[in-house]
Amino acid sequence: MAFRIFNTLTRKVEEFVPRTSNVVTMYTCGPTVYRDAHIGNFRSYLMADWIRRVFEREGYAVQHIKNITDVGHMRQEVLERGEDKVIAAAISEGKTPMEIAKAYTETFFQDEAKLNIRPAHEFPRATEHVEEMIELTRSLLARGHAYQAGGNIYFSVSSFPRYGELSGNIGAELQVGVRVEVDPLKRDARDFTLWKEAEAGRMLKWDSPWGEGFPGWHIECSAMSMKYLGKQIDIHTGGVDNIFPHHEGEIAQSQGATGLDFVRYWVHGQHLLADGVKMAKSAANNYTLRDLEARDFEPLAFRYLCLTARFNTRLNFTFAALRAAQRGLTRLRDRVWEWSLGPREKLEPTQEMDACRSAFWGRVNDNLDMPGALAQAWRTAHLPLPPSSRLQLLLEFDEVLGLGLSDVLARYRLPSEADITLQGRAALREKRRYSNADSIRQQLHTEGYVVRDTHGGTRARPMTGQERRAEAWQEVSSSHEVPSLIDHPDAVDVSFVLLACNYQEDVQRCIQSALRWTDTSSVEVVVVDNGSTDGTSRWLEDLAQADPRVRVVHTDHILGDAAAKNIGLKQSLGRIVILLDTSAEVTGDLHTPLLQTLRDSRVGMAGPFGLVTTDLRHFDEVANSTEVDAMQAYCFAFRRADLAIVGWMPESFRFYRNLDIQFSFQFKASGFKILADRSLPVHRHEHRQWSELAEEEREKLSHDNFRRFLKRWEHRKDLLVVNQA
Repeated sequence: MAFRIFNTLTRKVEEFVPRTSNVVTMYTCGPTVYRDAHIGNFRSYLMADWIRRVFEREGYAVQHIKNITDVGHMRQEVLERGEDKVIAAAISEGKTPMEIAKAYTETFFQDEAKLNIRPAHEFPRATEHVEEMIELTRSLLARGHAYQAGGNIYFSVSSFPRYGELSGNIGAELQVGVRVEVDPLKRDARDFTLWKEAEAGRMLKWDSPWGEGFPGWHIECSAMSMKYLGKQIDIHTGGVDNIFPHHEGEIAQSQGATGLDFVRYWVHGQHLLADGVKMAKSAANNYTLRDLEARDFEPLAFRYLCLTARFNTRLNFTFAALRAAQRGLTRLRDRVWEWSLGPREKLEPTQEMDACRSAFWGRVNDNLDMPGALAQAWRTAHLPLPPSSRLQLLLEFDEVLGLGLSDVLARYRLPSEADITLQGRAALREKRRYSNADSIRQQLHTEGYVVRDTHGGTRARPMTGQERRAEAWQEVSSSHEVPSLIDHPDAVDVSFVLLACNYQEDVQRCIQSALRWTDTSSVEVVVVDNGSTDGTSRWLEDLAQADPRVRVVHTDHILGDAAAKNIGLKQSLGRIVILLDTSAEVTGDLHTPLLQTLRDSRVGMAGPFGLVTTDLRHFDEVANSTEVDAMQAYCFAFRRADLAIVGWMPESFRFYRNLDIQFSFQFKASGFKILADRSLPVHRHEHRQWSELAEEEREKLSHDNFRRFLKRWEHRKDLLVVNQA
């Protein structure tokens, strides 16, 4: 069965036929190296790797090119504003642009190797091919597809009637999705930059016939693909976000310069979502491979996860799904481990084996149906075939799956000390000294090994990181996995609730200060360890073991602020709840006055740092003790029973800023007063979650949350203190 793939250009699944019978030319849009590539980027690179593996398995000589964009452009609107993220990152890290690009390029290569992605045959860097970009721009000017305005060169979209065929973004609708400021030098708002005049002070710039400047984003891939693969190539891959405007621009430039069709097959991978939303730095869900490794996942578990969804469908990444993928990968490896150590039967071709191969390759060739191929691999693993036959088939299939199954024995090899211990245990079992053997089994388990007793003897392998992590503590992936104790009777006077996410010193200071002043009341501390990776998790677990007043709920990644706080609220058992930020330090008896204040049923919330407003748009901190409109999240208290009235925090608030105002208004709308008491003994330290964000990120995250707040409450000015009779 011939390989068939969905072609974005024709919007059809087509049989793949290269221009040259035994050669495939393949181009993949590579990374922009101003930061680590996130796992959403790698989903597209995995798609390209599977396609390439299919071609190579079929005997084609593949010429694969993957560019490195180190000039510093990411999107056209960044160019238009004269911004450069490579330079911005270089300045913030005290490096030159080329130093930072080189460092991130090396990290990218390491990440691809961890994912078992076969390296491209060439990784051309944009900065090393500026001359080719200039020559391509000259050609477009000469052929009437470009024009000069000042020191800039623009591609004239109106000169290329086929512009928009790839994306379907044609004619009057073309400007939809192009988010750029108006450039008065353009003849047409749809036109895009081929060469940009360097602004004053720019570090990365080159001489050109039009003065000092730098190339546009789209021109890079056109110039480099033509240099290494020729004027026409077989297949071009990338993510769906590249279709418009980047790949549309590539087609226009390349075909405008040569008059030839540029690419025969365009293949695009769909988005990887994270917890159901688009991956973005502002959502704190643009995970890198290092983020996964910090949580003890293997990069190949992510490769396995990507095998479970078609390349052209969205895949929702969750850590629960990644845990399942890690378990699936481990089970598959264990099968290979078992069969590799067993007796080797003489292999004879059978109809059953041929049927397995036919079913597997049928799935692969059907528009790269990797979920179907993985399922067929598992069906093969469960068939009543001789172990050697199943092993051979799985290793054949893995030439495309790319899960590294041929490396299992090396991966599972024991250190000599553990191997000697295992052999000693086997000897004890032979002598029927099972109690002693069980003690050694427990010893090996404690040291991080999985021990298996089989008919063929005893064997052991190292635990995976996730297996070791599961031994230490349980983790949750969302607030929905945590039961609510709101209907349970009060067990203590006060529940201190706080979120911990790294910054161990801050966490220690906050908890220790809260417990220091609790002689007169029964208290508990409920800590939500919100995806810490710096040792905070271990410290909290040790503290909980030593102090029964402390309970910890670990999450397997950083949840949104509201979701994580809801976990703490659900698990509280105090008559009153005091929410503390880890930047706050309790300096005296805090809970006694709060208990006293909250005896008044009219008061719903109390704390030291209150806010007032007259228009719901500007909030000011009060300097005295008074009734206020909202309480800041450094410290505020309320009766646990009132949660049944006011409800949980809305989990659309992923960032903490303005979530406190939203929650305050839930109390006000339920008829409660909010009181500020500036005499309460709480000291505010540096707020790391705020101070370590870039200013533009602070503004965006704060604005997004405030917009949510305002949409819900802008019609309720009657709730404001200033408007109370």
